[in-house]
Amino acid sequence: MTTHKARVRGRPRRFDPEAAIETAQQLFHRDGYDAVSVSDVTAALGINPPSFYAAFGSKSGLYARVLERYHATSAIPLAVLLRDDRPVGASLAALLEEAARHYARDPAVTGCLVVEGTRSNDGAARDAAAGFSRAAEAMIHAYVAARYPEDADRMTDFVSTTMSGLSAKARNGHSLEQLLATARLAGLGVFQALAT
Repeated sequence: MTTHKARVRGRPRRFDPEAAIETAQQLFHRDGYDAVSVSDVTAALGINPPSFYAAFGSKSGLYARVLERYHATSAIPLAVLLRDDRPVGASLAALLEEAARHYARDPAVTGCLVVEGTRSNDGAARDAAAGFSRAAEAMIHAYVAARYPEDADRMTDFVSTTMSGLSAKARNGHSLEQLLATARLAGLGVFQALAT
């Protein structure tokens, strides 16, 4: 007696690259670039490695697409927070508080995908994340420099460093309350530094 598997009729399910990027974003954000393998990605997407490589070229190619998606859909909205109609200190303090909220919003994917990516062991991934980080710093610098040109460098460094620390602490399990307390204390430092 022989058994035959029934053949599935119809067209195979189409691979949706955008849905794949969204799924990969969750993996990279949750586990970090270095901890996610191509086999982890293909298993999560339900595809085989040749389909993966045909769609994305490489793991770092996929990561670059993930970073673009994160920037467009999930990153902190700097353009909204850095407003010209309020004091620079107020905007920077609001940015730090939003970072605390943002980094703790989803317990499954804490911290900032970009900030954490800048710590990757993989050079291509680290460079891709660093490009987005530099762009964010450039926005902050330009915003501060428009009214406080002499303070733009140190304020940008301070805000960027604080946001990196908030991301790391969120990844290490700090609560929203702890992150907000740090962000608010840093915000007071911003106000004091700009007042001198």
